[in-house]
Amino acid sequence: MKKISKEFWADDEWAEEHYMGLQDRYKDEWVAVVNKKVVSHGKSMGKVEEEAMIKTGKKEISLTFVECGNHVY
Repeated sequence: MKKISKEFWADDEWAEEHYMGLQDRYKDEWVAVVNKKVVSHGKSMGKVEEEAMIKTGKKEISLTFVECGNHVY
């Protein structure tokens, strides 16, 4: 099993800490975070991840789905 980098976990934590701010800009979108910055966003998780990999050259991309807050489960 491959070990996930500290940078990935730091980006994942950053996205969680800044979730409310992300909701203001990226409602109902996937966001890719690298080096504690949003590097790609959109409706398709696969496309967002691919774009982030191309832009950054990284293989481990933190992806978060940002809900608008109106969903009921």
